[in-house]
Amino acid sequence: MSVTKRIVCLANSRKMQGRCVAGREVIDGRPGPWIRPVSDRPTEEVSEEERRYEDGSDPRVLDVIDIPLIEPRPKDYQTENWLLDPKYYWVRAGAIGWKDLAAFSDVHGPLWRNEISSSNGQNDRVPVDLAIALDSSLGFIRVKDLNLKVFKPSEAFGNKKRRVQGIFSFDGVPYRLWVTDSVVEPSYLGKPDGEYMVAEAYLSVSLSEPYKGYCYKLIAAVVGKT
Repeated sequence: MSVTKRIVCLANSRKMQGRCVAGREVIDGRPGPWIRPVSDRPTEEVSEEERRYEDGSDPRVLDVIDIPLIEPRPKDYQTENWLLDPKYYWVRAGAIGWKDLAAFSDVHGPLWRNEISSSNGQNDRVPVDLAIALDSSLGFIRVKDLNLKVFKPSEAFGNKKRRVQGIFSFDGVPYRLWVTDSVVEPSYLGKPDGEYMVAEAYLSVSLSEPYKGYCYKLIAAVVGKT
């Protein structure tokens, strides 16, 4: 039997052939714990069919959504995972705005552990053996100095593919993290290579699945001030 949880969607990012959707549960009108609906596939991404509304539209960040879930599916540091019920549509119950976001954000850092950086990132990854001891994999933060950089990080090695990176500081620590936001990433890939000032924004940050011994910190959503 499924249970319906109401969340404010704070992340809708690309993952494998689907999406990673996550948000904070709303309990009696107040922000509750994080929930990340996952499928029963080995890599747990959510397909278009599984996440769509009855009218065929796709959930968006800041939507308030009622999601049918079957049971908790915590996995190592991804304690927020719940198995979705694919037999039912998700239901949009409303939306929130910029002025509502402060209640959902984390005031203090750090973003997990900050000892290790990749060649193109900064404080952007955690060794798997340290990550599995963490008690969360999602965060929602407010920053005032966000820049989005579009460039070819592996061009020196013959890879011409472009990526989008978020550059910011939080609680006095600098970060350079890859952007996987399903709306913001393609939007900025449509621009010329360069660095674009966003300034004030809320960011959903997610700790990835293990990759070559590390879990990477990813920007799963960018909510700019409007």
